[in-house]
Amino acid sequence: MFTQLQIDSAYSGANAAFIEALYEEYLRDPESVPEDWRNRFARLNRREQVDTPHAPVRETFRKLARERANTSSAQHCLSPLAAEQQAAVLRLINGYRMRGHQNANLDPLKLRPQPTVPDLDPAFLQLDRLDPTTHFNTGSLAAPDRMPLKQIIELVRRVYCGTIGAEYMHITNTHEKRWIQERIEGRPRIEGASVDEKRWLLTLLTAAEGIEKHLHSRYVGQKRFSLEGGESLIPLLDELIQHAGRNGVEETVIGMAHRGRINVLTNILGKPPQEIFDEFEGRIERDPARYVGDVKYHQGFSTDIDTPGGIVHIALGFNPSHLEIINPVIEGSVRARQQRRGDRKGEQVLPVQIHGDSAFAGQGVVMETLNLSQTRGFSTGGTVHIIINNQIGFTTSNPLDTRSTLYCTDVAKMVQAPIFHVNGDDPEAVLFVTRLALDFRFRFNKDVLIDMVCYRRLGHNEADEPAVTQPEMYKKIRRHPTVREIYTQQLIADSIISPSQAQAMVENYRKSLEQGRVVSRPVICAVKNRFAVDWRHFHSVAWTCPATTSLPTEQFKSLAQRLLELPNGFELHPRVEKIWRERQRMANGDQLIDWGFGETLAYASLLTEGCPVRLSGQDAGRGTFFHRHAVIHNQVDGTPHIPLQHLADDQANFLVIDSLLSEEAVLGYEYGYATAEPNALTLWEAQFGDFANGAQVVIDQFISSGGEKWGLLCGLVMLLPHGYEGQGAEHSSARLERYLQLCANANMQVCVPTTPAQIFHMLRRQILRPFRHPLIVMTPKSLLRHRLATSPIQAFTEDGFLNVIGEIDEIDPESVKRIVLCAGKLYYELLETRRSRGITDTAIIRIEQLYPFPSDDFAQAIAPYRNAEELIWCQEEPLNQGAWNQIKHRFAEQVAAGLQLWFVGRPRTAAPAVGYRPVHMQQQTLIDEALTGRINPEMNPMVNQL
Repeated sequence: MFTQLQIDSAYSGANAAFIEALYEEYLRDPESVPEDWRNRFARLNRREQVDTPHAPVRETFRKLARERANTSSAQHCLSPLAAEQQAAVLRLINGYRMRGHQNANLDPLKLRPQPTVPDLDPAFLQLDRLDPTTHFNTGSLAAPDRMPLKQIIELVRRVYCGTIGAEYMHITNTHEKRWIQERIEGRPRIEGASVDEKRWLLTLLTAAEGIEKHLHSRYVGQKRFSLEGGESLIPLLDELIQHAGRNGVEETVIGMAHRGRINVLTNILGKPPQEIFDEFEGRIERDPARYVGDVKYHQGFSTDIDTPGGIVHIALGFNPSHLEIINPVIEGSVRARQQRRGDRKGEQVLPVQIHGDSAFAGQGVVMETLNLSQTRGFSTGGTVHIIINNQIGFTTSNPLDTRSTLYCTDVAKMVQAPIFHVNGDDPEAVLFVTRLALDFRFRFNKDVLIDMVCYRRLGHNEADEPAVTQPEMYKKIRRHPTVREIYTQQLIADSIISPSQAQAMVENYRKSLEQGRVVSRPVICAVKNRFAVDWRHFHSVAWTCPATTSLPTEQFKSLAQRLLELPNGFELHPRVEKIWRERQRMANGDQLIDWGFGETLAYASLLTEGCPVRLSGQDAGRGTFFHRHAVIHNQVDGTPHIPLQHLADDQANFLVIDSLLSEEAVLGYEYGYATAEPNALTLWEAQFGDFANGAQVVIDQFISSGGEKWGLLCGLVMLLPHGYEGQGAEHSSARLERYLQLCANANMQVCVPTTPAQIFHMLRRQILRPFRHPLIVMTPKSLLRHRLATSPIQAFTEDGFLNVIGEIDEIDPESVKRIVLCAGKLYYELLETRRSRGITDTAIIRIEQLYPFPSDDFAQAIAPYRNAEELIWCQEEPLNQGAWNQIKHRFAEQVAAGLQLWFVGRPRTAAPAVGYRPVHMQQQTLIDEALTGRINPEMNPMVNQL
């Protein structure tokens, strides 16, 4: 007998044909099927709604039952042979749905023979022996209830094995599958495009080919990463924008790598050709001293285009050469735009990602970004993914070398996205799947893929010779007509255009290019968009721009009290309840404020002042080190409560997300969000500072350099726990030296705050002053609960952020012989040791902002110590790491005659820190050296020759 589990699992789409055949057997003789199935089928015949997920199968069974009830049993009672044949027909239909794409006509070059798929062969199911005019029930096929066998086979072959290959049977949601089936089975593409659409298609293909030929002849040998071979992308994008506009979309944000970008800029976004030509010829207008620029095929652009549903604003994101890294950046930008509009379902702002085939299969950030797509804090209502499938990765032609899957798109099945493969040489099929994909996205708010199978007519770039490594492929490509040529001949054969009209299109496009005119659809100028951000307020602002970050005492105390209010009946965990009691004493002024409360108060103050706050990271809600507790949980029923969302009726939005276990995609997402929303405080917190290593591409190619390459401003904050606590090589260092090495021209800020008041003022300063550059923060671990790392209320209500904190103990400046400089939690170890030993000739100064270096504040801090003989930089990190090598020249600039500059730290090492606790405890040696002046000369050769 079948178990209940077997019955439930057998209802999956792959077994539908088998179940339908079993049901036929039940109708013929109920006793011939197992009892469990007999009972199930009996329920299916009743009106009660059971097993909702299996609606298509149930619908088929009821259809068969109605046929049975409406005819005489003698006339329509199926014999065992007839039932077997009917089941075979249903299995054939299901086979085409499951595997028809494998025999579809997808490859314009026909490079490889199609595989043998038995499920698609009527002979495999012994249907070839039947009279092709025999009528069979079509089951759940979106067609008449009964059709001749021949017509059934013709229909499924036309639908599933033409120039479109649909993959959707991996989707578990029955409604989504049925929707797709009805669209591709019930409305065959043979209805075709209208005459006007065909002519417009040819116009776009002419443009796509025309710009490439023009650039190829005018700028011989210059890189442009042409679209030749994949020209159907241009009508695809044109239709996508127009159809999106019909569906109410008002903004589309596009991410793509370099291939085809110049073509898209020219023919879709309406970038003036003269600007393109100027870039090829090296003519730029911006000041290269302030704006280094980027190559033309990395440039972004924005425009406004009219559609049947109104004007659509289109933004093409700037993108470095690192292939798919743009994916999460675009998603973050889209989320910011959606939130600004209150577009919760993603109906007004549409993300579009254009990929390369090998990059989509090979880059891990693709999977990470797909994994964000349905999560609470990162969803954008579904993305349309377009793959320019050149069937080659860089210089690799064998798919066995580029992936381990059948298709480059298989990774998208992890989110059950439908995948529509389409032959790029059939532009009408490309239009059909574009509308289908968009309609699916709008209907189900999920990602969807268009895999446009084409080829690359030239090499990886225009100077490359691909035939060296792919001789057979390029023999075919050289003989293969372009898609414009193929479609032109098709329209001429159908008497839709004449040869002279086709040639006139070519000539007119070339003339427009030569005259430098916009060749895309007309661009709408001077569009007033009430949701657009005015960035002028943030341009040309120095980092020294002042901001008042302190709060009036009463306002501060009121905020603190509101943060501690709990819903009636809310029961805290005992450990959290202890923290809440301590915070109550802090709010009353009876206890100094600790780090977690100081940071939370910074967010609370901004929210009540109308500034939204977005904080993400792994375990960001509670805080990795059990310090933040921005989200607390009722121990009675587990319901969460977020105090920062309940401060005032008119407060700004606060969102804290415990992100998925990704650094690269999540940090890229937050960067994209911050570049689109300058009026919100956007933060990403690494669980440990070294975890940011997994997102180094985002840091190198966007965060540190996006401003100088593309002129993009971004106020993103990175919180990186840092400090040598004996936790091993990786969990000690956030690789401070890497960030400092990337600093130039005030491109970002690097801070190491040491008190709760400092983190409070620093976070408020980041948004209250109009300086929108990234902020890198080395946050502490042990200082989160250190007895000295606390601040009184006055530090929040009277002061601001201090770039340099001078000596806090009462030491006679005249007696100081030694000035120790440091950053971070090492300060407290130096301080406690000096106090315990009664040392009075050494002053300790903290550098809280390492970049941009606060030279004036530093000079002011050391000025009182006129008798000092030594200036010592002390750090926990090894000599080849940490701040020393990037900051020592700043100290040398301030060193007076006779004042010696020394380094104290760990010896050079390849690892960031030691892994053995006893070795870590040698940190006391560093402290002794710094406070006594007994410097290790081996680590200071030539240091005073700076």
